[in-house]
Amino acid sequence: MGYIPKKTLEDLEYDEVLKRCSDFSITSLGKVEIMNLHPKTQTHEIIKGLSEVSEFRASFDNENRIPNHGFESMLDVFSILKIENSVLEISSFRILATNTETTNNLLNFFFKFKSYYPNLYERSSVLSEEKEIKTKVDSVIDRFGEIRNNASDNLFKIRKKIQVIRGKISSSFNKALSQFQSAEYLDDIRESIIDNRRVLAVKAMYRRKVKGTIMGSSKTGSIVFIEPEATYNQNQELHNLLFEESEEIKKILSGLTDFFRPYLPYFELQQNFLLQIDIIHAKAKYAQEINAILPAINTKERNINYLKAYHPLLLQANRIEGKETYPQDLCLDSKNRIIIISGPNAGGKSITLKTMGILQLMLQSSMLIPVHEKSYSCLFDQILTDIGDNQSIENHLSTYSYRLKNMKSFLKKCNSNTLFLIDEFGTGSDPDLGGALAEVILEDFYEREAFGLITTHYSNLKILATELPAMSNANMQFDSKTLEPVFKLILGEAGSSFTFEVAQKNGLPFNLINRAKKKIESGKVRFDKTIAKLQKDRSQFLKTSKNLKEKEIKAAREESRMAEINAKLKSKLSSYQELFDHNQRMITLGNKINEIAERFFINNKKRPLISELFKLVETENSKRKRNSIILAKKDKQEKKKINEEVKKELIKVRKEKKQKAKEPLTAPISNHIFKIGDQVRMFDGRSVGSIDSIEKNKAIVNYGAFTTKVNLDLLEFVNEKNK
Repeated sequence: MGYIPKKTLEDLEYDEVLKRCSDFSITSLGKVEIMNLHPKTQTHEIIKGLSEVSEFRASFDNENRIPNHGFESMLDVFSILKIENSVLEISSFRILATNTETTNNLLNFFFKFKSYYPNLYERSSVLSEEKEIKTKVDSVIDRFGEIRNNASDNLFKIRKKIQVIRGKISSSFNKALSQFQSAEYLDDIRESIIDNRRVLAVKAMYRRKVKGTIMGSSKTGSIVFIEPEATYNQNQELHNLLFEESEEIKKILSGLTDFFRPYLPYFELQQNFLLQIDIIHAKAKYAQEINAILPAINTKERNINYLKAYHPLLLQANRIEGKETYPQDLCLDSKNRIIIISGPNAGGKSITLKTMGILQLMLQSSMLIPVHEKSYSCLFDQILTDIGDNQSIENHLSTYSYRLKNMKSFLKKCNSNTLFLIDEFGTGSDPDLGGALAEVILEDFYEREAFGLITTHYSNLKILATELPAMSNANMQFDSKTLEPVFKLILGEAGSSFTFEVAQKNGLPFNLINRAKKKIESGKVRFDKTIAKLQKDRSQFLKTSKNLKEKEIKAAREESRMAEINAKLKSKLSSYQELFDHNQRMITLGNKINEIAERFFINNKKRPLISELFKLVETENSKRKRNSIILAKKDKQEKKKINEEVKKELIKVRKEKKQKAKEPLTAPISNHIFKIGDQVRMFDGRSVGSIDSIEKNKAIVNYGAFTTKVNLDLLEFVNEKNK
């Protein structure tokens, strides 16, 4: 059973991520539960949780929105229901009814759309729809939170009597009010309310003339408040009826509590379901906030490939400040288990380390992560970290001693199911001695087949990464001109610390920098200078490549535009030429018709006119036929010419192929050992196929539509078999 220590959570600011996520919870219980989340190591639980969050996240972008899941805590209700003869309050019954109604809505929704939300439906299937709970509560308590008159026969009778007696009280008081008002015994305000009872405002001088109970007086003593005698007696009767009513209500609520007591296990299951839905909702909302997705999870192999990965806390902080956040591409697999990241300080090494760690913790807490949709990941039993200056004042430990204790713990726990993240590995001691110790510890991690990211400035660790096949160097790209970080991880090469360059940029005197250079080994300076030069060359190459690519795209667009313009111009010229020729023919024909018409006007003879017109028509028809024959011949000649050109090209291509066939095939030397299922292609070809079988240095390659036998020397490795 794996375990992720508390220190890892602290180093990677896991609690801060939980706090951001809990802000999206709509219940207080949900917020508390999210803050108590801990990354899991059970693959099935993690994948199921991730699938549920992904489904909820998808519901925000479609029409089938998941209904409201808000609920009120029933923990107090549970504790009361467990006590025999206890009675719930009216508000508690209303909570039970409301929560049950919410649950029923969710159950019906997930059943209806189980094809959309299969995992959420599976979670809801542990509960059944309960209609009787709300019906029972509604039959006793109305929507205003009052006990209904018909909750029991006895209550109905008591309230009927209360209604009658209140009518009598009102009638007798109004009678006394009218009587003493006409006798002018009352003050201008006439009446008042004391202890929820109507009283007469009697002038002090007439208080003995009004029969009743004195309930009080004004501050000045000029008014005495008296409840009439008849009203007083009726109020006493009302008081007795109200007591009977409260006793009957207690009896009704007690019976209702006893009815719901057997439902306690259901209510506990129901609250847990609603709580989990709230947690899933909060995770989905947080995922929407940071544009997170569910990457593919590889359960068979240890493979991590986070493309365009963002640190969620940094992403939110930069968004608030209007700053740009730079994504990282992070890749670990069986052939590249450990990456040594080097480069200058403030270049983003620690952030890269923390990005990998926090994304892995989030994933194993069933939280979606902000990466590209083509990313994939795996799960670890242990995630160990050593990040930051961890001096222990309480135990009187230095930074280096504390880190050595951490390494001791790492060495006990590290195995093939471990991901370790170490920042500034080996620091805190003599560089040579500390570097040597760091090297042997790293070799031990390597032999245990653990996965990890390490940041360092030690050259011996960079060299070690070039010597071990499943370990590689990486560096944080740095602009060599401005000496500003680019926040881009470059795999495959070590990074220079740019120590002297940064010192120079920060204004340190040249003579001090030169003296410092003389104090260290010349070989180390050359090594660091070579690395720095490689980084500069790479940076320049990338810029040049980008510029050339942009120019190439621009030239291609311009060429396409010019070709389009040229085609349009040719089309227009051809159209104008045809129009011109047509107009010329029409003018000639018109002139001839005009001449025939003039002759007709002179001699006024129809027969010559018709004869000449027929001749003109026949001439024009013969011309058109001749032109169409000429055009057909031209088309035929053009087609023949094109065919001849094509034949010449074919002959030329065939000759070239024959010549190539005679030449011996040479393939680039590859150290790769081919396996069945590997994706390959001919070294001079483009089509990619997979190896079906291998025998006697030859492979049967399947291209989908056909298979072919090829020498292994002529094949180029493309990708490993997916498991």
